[in-house]
Amino acid sequence: MTNQAIIPGAASGPVLACAEGLSFWGGVDPLTGIVIDAHHPLCGQSIAGKVLVMPTTRGSCSGSGVMLDLALNGIAPAAFIFREAEDVVTLGAMIAGRMFDRPVPVIRLSPDEFAIAAAARIAELTDTALIVDETALPLNPLPVATLDLTLTDRAMLAGTDGPARRIAMQVICAMAALQGATALVDVTQGHIDGCILANTANLRFAETMAEMGGRVMVPTTMNAISVDHGNWRTQGVPPNFGLRAARLADAYVKMGARPTFTCAPYLLETAPEAGENIGWSESNAVIFANTVLAARTVKHPDYLDLFIAMTGRAPLSGVYLPANRAPRLRIQIDPPPGHDDALWPMIGYVAGQLAPNSIPLLTGLETTAPSRDDLKAMCAAFGTTSAAPMLHVAGHTPEAGDFPEPSDSVTVSRADLARVWAELNRGPRKIDLVAFGSPHFSLSECRALAELAHGHRAERTAVIVTVGQNVLSQARADGTLARLEAFGAQVFPDICWCSITEPLLPPQARSLMTNSGKYAHYAPGLSGRDVRFGSLADCAETARTGSAPAAPPIWLQVA
Repeated sequence: MTNQAIIPGAASGPVLACAEGLSFWGGVDPLTGIVIDAHHPLCGQSIAGKVLVMPTTRGSCSGSGVMLDLALNGIAPAAFIFREAEDVVTLGAMIAGRMFDRPVPVIRLSPDEFAIAAAARIAELTDTALIVDETALPLNPLPVATLDLTLTDRAMLAGTDGPARRIAMQVICAMAALQGATALVDVTQGHIDGCILANTANLRFAETMAEMGGRVMVPTTMNAISVDHGNWRTQGVPPNFGLRAARLADAYVKMGARPTFTCAPYLLETAPEAGENIGWSESNAVIFANTVLAARTVKHPDYLDLFIAMTGRAPLSGVYLPANRAPRLRIQIDPPPGHDDALWPMIGYVAGQLAPNSIPLLTGLETTAPSRDDLKAMCAAFGTTSAAPMLHVAGHTPEAGDFPEPSDSVTVSRADLARVWAELNRGPRKIDLVAFGSPHFSLSECRALAELAHGHRAERTAVIVTVGQNVLSQARADGTLARLEAFGAQVFPDICWCSITEPLLPPQARSLMTNSGKYAHYAPGLSGRDVRFGSLADCAETARTGSAPAAPPIWLQVA
């Protein structure tokens, strides 16, 4: 591989290097440029003005929005240097330059020269070279892709359908070049991730595109938003925040997206079928769609999801191509006897750590019986630690037997799982809040919690469940909602734990517990709270007592 200037430009600054990828969503504060991911080696350091050197990013598709906000706030890195393919912050940097004249250079180096850059103290970037500690590394421009475009594609690219679709198609073509695609593919539906008011950039981008006449061309659902859209005014949400959050959602509705407001679009009646090409964003949704449904979608960055929905076209690359869905690493899992549902998010979490940039095949679980909710929790946790868009689980996911087993393998022991449990259980035993619904709870999860919710919650321990409107309606109709509310739980639609803020997140709560591996990872940085993790039953018992279990579950304890 030759060194490439993905987004060329001039920049200089001190090198900030790390061997571990970073999710910008939940990992970087867009108002300060400080790394807030409590589990990352760079936690507490500022990336503003630095030449950031890391293999690639990981985690949420929303990192592109954080990147754009950093650029608009004047605290973005001076430049990015990657070793592996990277789309998320690259797309954010591309939008910053194309739409808002705030360019941030992005380059990709060969492994040997990446190692040189990672060891440097100072870096300077020109149009033709990266100079690190006075060593010049030559850069080549990104090859111009020869895309096989249809007449409709060319009309959109020429602006026949207006400036919004022209920008959309320009960016899609640029991303196709970055991904090495030579053609585009039709998609049947989209899912918009960037409708959370995580930053000012999301609102500015959406309203700009709506004002330009942007409109989706394929059926398009929307992710969770930052408020309970119909009730935020009565919930104590400050009007300044609530109105802007509602404006952001309304901008996408104006462009033709359905106000589904769920981070679990696979729970809707419009869930795609096996082999269907879709254009989804939101990391857990993408991984579930590919892994469990056998639909096909790249993990599209925020903003590109809208452009794909506006054109019905996506770069024909990545896991749209069957060969690229093959696993590259076999992970042998030895499931502990007597395990409970907490096993599955922990498996996803450790699998992502072992396969941060590649699709793994999990073996050894063939005799287990995971529910679809267990696989949902596994996919969500995998997305926090891996940049890969899917994984395979032998005996349980549709395409696991379609490919040869990888020659590279690693084994996960009970001790490895115990390490993950300890990593996700750094908070105190006293719990002020039990958080369910990251991703949004399914109806079956709501029912399972209602079965466990005997008696009443502890007086000083809040219980909150987040769901989509579709699940809320079903839970209300069959009496599940009434049972949860009788226990003392609050059930909120539209928002999820990656977007919830005070006052819906109780200001007095300083510690929380969750059964979500995804939220256990992100919550310290997003909420500032101490966190405990456990099974659904452990969380329900904690809601009753106000105190988390003192030790790991028996099945996890290592002699």
